[in-house]
Amino acid sequence: MYYNINNPSEKVSLKEAVLKSITSEAGLYMPESIPQLPAAFFESLTEMSLQEIAFEVSKVMFAGDIEESALKQIVDHAMNFPIPLKQLGENLHVLELFHGPTLAFKDVGARFMAGLFEYFLMNDQSEVTILVATSGDTGSAVADAFYNKKGVKVCILYPSGKVSALQEKQLTTMGGNISALEVKGNFDDCQKLVKQAFADTALNQRMNLTSANSINFARLFPQSFYYFWAVAQLGKNDKPVYVSVPSGNFGNLTAGLIAKKIGLGIERFIASTNSNHSVPDYLKNGLYESHPIQFTISNAMDVAKPSNFPRMMALCGKDHEAMSKDIKGHWCTDDETRAAMKSLQNDYAYIADPHGAIAYDGLKHHLPESAVGVFLESAHPAKFPDEVNKVTGIDIRIPDSLLDLMHKEKKAVLIENDYDSLLKQLH
Repeated sequence: MYYNINNPSEKVSLKEAVLKSITSEAGLYMPESIPQLPAAFFESLTEMSLQEIAFEVSKVMFAGDIEESALKQIVDHAMNFPIPLKQLGENLHVLELFHGPTLAFKDVGARFMAGLFEYFLMNDQSEVTILVATSGDTGSAVADAFYNKKGVKVCILYPSGKVSALQEKQLTTMGGNISALEVKGNFDDCQKLVKQAFADTALNQRMNLTSANSINFARLFPQSFYYFWAVAQLGKNDKPVYVSVPSGNFGNLTAGLIAKKIGLGIERFIASTNSNHSVPDYLKNGLYESHPIQFTISNAMDVAKPSNFPRMMALCGKDHEAMSKDIKGHWCTDDETRAAMKSLQNDYAYIADPHGAIAYDGLKHHLPESAVGVFLESAHPAKFPDEVNKVTGIDIRIPDSLLDLMHKEKKAVLIENDYDSLLKQLH
């Protein structure tokens, strides 16, 4: 069963947690318990494929909720692109998460979640509306994963002028069952509107609303797969493993904590953020305070109030000391981000996008000499061509799939940053 973090006595099935995504009072769902995989699984990890690992991990989490044959189909379809671990230095590796259809890590979670929706709606005649706020990559991954899925409509809210040109084209050119709302505000404003919609009893009686942000456990959980895959690709290794995670809404890092709970041997995570650093501050001093949003060149991480922080607290028993043992906080200014991009280029001939560069900077500052480090590169540098070209002096080649999008017509409705404006579009 999955419990409401705000009201633990409220428990629902996996199906309801997936299709509903969030409670009426904006509480997130978490599994009552996180099962552990046996030692034999970890002993054979280096010999398994990504799909085999993902199947075993999801099978132990969803035992009894999904037929194994259906789960295998979902995994095989969702994880049908490479996620390579590349060695840059003796103890330095990068896990590239941008080889999926929309060139961002969120393809993993979105495609798996779309498979779960299809499974749970298979014999259901009702229609579900996915309402999702995005700071860039979530929207495009969700649009691609759910495009023309039967029984599903997708409505994406994104902040006007706060996503890259390529990201906007990915959000706004699909049509069909995908619609985009361009909000006169920032990402937190978009997320607030989505939460208002979920708390609106009258609206929810009329529409089956759900979300595809990492507030939906079905989007977040599959991101745990690639932590296992990273450790598998490290091979036989007797050094402690540190993983630096570029963090905005903290779904990615929460998935890493779940992987560790399942039994994966990661010594420590580094929560690497931009100038929106409420979580690194909490890790340092035990005080969680929200500050006004800061806009940066790593726009997908421009989040002042990370939705998944309550899940992180739940996983650590609401204990600051326990969380600090598992996670080290780190943050970068834009100038430090650019310096990290330049350092990767000069020292390792590696071109990173701003988000990956922040993860690298976190690892560089907090990796002990006795440990092996992995940082996550969450998006293809071509998604941020202006900044990458300016910093590196290299004209990044934009993949053909993205080039084709640039010639397509943007289809989005510009709305005011208020709930009535959103309601008019949902009616």
